[in-house]
Amino acid sequence: MGAEKQTFEEALARLEEVVRELEGNQLPLDRALELFAEGISLSKYCNGCLEQAEQKIQLLMADGQLKDAPAELIGGNQ
Repeated sequence: MGAEKQTFEEALARLEEVVRELEGNQLPLDRALELFAEGISLSKYCNGCLEQAEQKIQLLMADGQLKDAPAELIGGNQ
């Protein structure tokens, strides 16, 4: 499943699995590189989700009212 089609929680759980596998096993170099690349992709996806959530929170907190914002910030893609 690609990171783009996962929820934040699913991507974070998979990232944790990847980290555990990289830390705990004697992996062949090719497999380690594959997992590392997957981890980077998942990390970027999760970071994007968090940045988007932070933007939404800032919009909601501005003067206690929701300000006009681009639809992609309000609706999101999660």
